[in-house]
Amino acid sequence: MSSPAKPWFKHYPEDVNTEVHVPDITLNELFEQTVERFPKHDALSFYGLTTRYRELSDQIDRFASALQRDGVRKGDRVAVMLPNCPQYVIAYYAILKIGAIVTQVNPMLVERELQALLNDSGSETIIIYDAIYPLLKKIQKNTEVHRVIVTSPLPSKKTFEPDHKFDDVLASGTSEIVNPGINPADDVAILQYTGGTTGRSKGAMLTHRNIVANTLQVTEFFKYSSEFGKESILTVLPLFHVFGMTSCMNYGLHLGAKLILLPRFEVDEVLNTIKNEQPSFFPGVPTMYVAITNYPEAESYNIDSIRTCNSGGSAMPLEVMKKYEAKTGAQVLEGYGLSETSPVTHANPAFAERKPGSIGIPLPSTEYKIMDLATGKEEVATGEEGEIVIRGPQVMKGYWNMPEETDKTLRDGWLFTGDIARMDEDGYAYIVDRKKDMIIASGYNIYPREVEEVLYLHPDVVEAAVIGAPDQYRGETVKAVVVLKEGATPDADSVIAHCQKYMAAYKVPKKVEFRDDLPKSAVGKILRRAVREAETSSHSG
Repeated sequence: MSSPAKPWFKHYPEDVNTEVHVPDITLNELFEQTVERFPKHDALSFYGLTTRYRELSDQIDRFASALQRDGVRKGDRVAVMLPNCPQYVIAYYAILKIGAIVTQVNPMLVERELQALLNDSGSETIIIYDAIYPLLKKIQKNTEVHRVIVTSPLPSKKTFEPDHKFDDVLASGTSEIVNPGINPADDVAILQYTGGTTGRSKGAMLTHRNIVANTLQVTEFFKYSSEFGKESILTVLPLFHVFGMTSCMNYGLHLGAKLILLPRFEVDEVLNTIKNEQPSFFPGVPTMYVAITNYPEAESYNIDSIRTCNSGGSAMPLEVMKKYEAKTGAQVLEGYGLSETSPVTHANPAFAERKPGSIGIPLPSTEYKIMDLATGKEEVATGEEGEIVIRGPQVMKGYWNMPEETDKTLRDGWLFTGDIARMDEDGYAYIVDRKKDMIIASGYNIYPREVEEVLYLHPDVVEAAVIGAPDQYRGETVKAVVVLKEGATPDADSVIAHCQKYMAAYKVPKKVEFRDDLPKSAVGKILRRAVREAETSSHSG
């Protein structure tokens, strides 16, 4: 069978390679190349505290040796539940150095979600932010976690005595590390959890080779926008999210850039940080760019230092892009990726035409096709809609302990994304719809089934359908359409408060609508699609 046509190749200039060589090395070995090249350059900046590359490398080695001496072995899962801070970077690279697996954990998870994730991954060690340490203690007995390392990235008034303090562990390290014998192509580096349509999260297994490949692919693709040893990256995207992990941290550290770390997006703080630190690169989600565009006198914060913005997480409205670029002078390069692809597969290039509304063209060494929706076996004609499938060295090994899900998603070397897209004659891709009914609010992926399961725990709820309702700021917001038991009083606040007990804030419905019944199929299945279409038509009408 002949290889599929790759019309996007014609856009690559001679000095940007369409294929990248992925060496047989670990992410740590890639990082050490930067340390040798730029030992005295600033690697991290965090509220005035700077760390140079050689110093960061030494801290990683010390922390790695301390973990290894305390019994963390190759293949062990180590959960990291931290906001953006130097301790995150140290822990991440130290865990990988000894062949253990980083289990990425969103610090906003509530007890129920955290317990499920820790048990699914089998994590025995967790490195956690002190503010959420009490939450862990409530559920720890129901997990396999027996080693807890607590850190205070920001000044804290906590009075409890944790099991281990991050700084003590770091200080106890000797930097003598027993080589764990990592096989980059086969050994898992990261468990990146992604929501499942069944409500159960799936852990995408990303190998060292996957992560190294995507770092090198992004570096090659964005070579017109960046220079080794000269960049500084505003790192406010959460590093526990695969977008922040690669586009800020791993890419930035490979470039020899300075990562300007912020633990959360607060527009005043972000603008003051831009003014003081003058970053050149700002990966973000559309809501971040909206906030800056709408901020009075944003120009007075010297925001013109930012040359390039890599937008992802959800589609960027064209009007927002125009206004943001006019206000800042920056170029927004919109892209696309998935937890399963480490994550970047496509982006609008700096070296060729940007097509607004498109996710751009594939990165080097990446192929994609649009397959028919009925069977997934026939490639559709140019311009027709179908499922976007992807092949490349950044595609995951599979899902952790989920062989059936893996087989459904990975077929003959291609990753079936579940996203509906089309390809134009130039090879640019356009996402038409998204994975089944997934909601994307402020860049976070929310799966309706998971929210519905929590709604069904409410004593008055008989039926529920959760959809994304259009929202000017978040892109979409979570809306619950609910049928109550006979005689129950509609009370939206009660439904929202109930959900807050069981799930992270970004998943909680912001709107609740009460109905007498919900549309159903002939077999009685609630038709969420029909609910969503009614919502869409009410907004467009």
